[in-house]
Amino acid sequence: MVVSCEEVWREISNYLEGEVDASLRTAMEDHLRGCKHCTAVLDGTRNVVQLYGDERMFEVPLGFSHRLHRRLEENMPGNRRSFLGWMVAAAAAVLVAGSFEVARSSVFSRPELRSEHAQPGARVPPDMLVIVSGDGKTFHAAGCPFIHDKAHIRTIQAREALRQGYAPCVRCMKKYLTA
Repeated sequence: MVVSCEEVWREISNYLEGEVDASLRTAMEDHLRGCKHCTAVLDGTRNVVQLYGDERMFEVPLGFSHRLHRRLEENMPGNRRSFLGWMVAAAAAVLVAGSFEVARSSVFSRPELRSEHAQPGARVPPDMLVIVSGDGKTFHAAGCPFIHDKAHIRTIQAREALRQGYAPCVRCMKKYLTA
């Protein structure tokens, strides 16, 4: 049986506690003999288990807590600077979000297409008469064999079809689609 580094890492604590079967233990020992990285992981894990298993508590010198707090306060940035930094960051975020909102609601934006996979018809002549169906997503040239729901079709100008979110049929209007 051959084990990978990932398998050794996954089973390392079970290995240390003697809770792996004999074949896995043998395979892990063979791997550990040849892999310095996994041997280091084993030694490190063994050290951590040993440190956490030690019930002794460390006594810190008198006044250590006070000196630690004083040193931390000295290294902390000033409140005024951090407040101004946050205000600049917040103003920038508002400016960026406002720009996106203005761009999204711009009069130059295209209408939302009825199909997320549709291609806008940039070169469709605006006065061309096209056929649409009320519940459809595309507009067609007259005579297109792919018109659905022929009982509820109507004829409108391509400009109006595009304004309402219809997209050109990729079969009969392919010459007008953007590349």
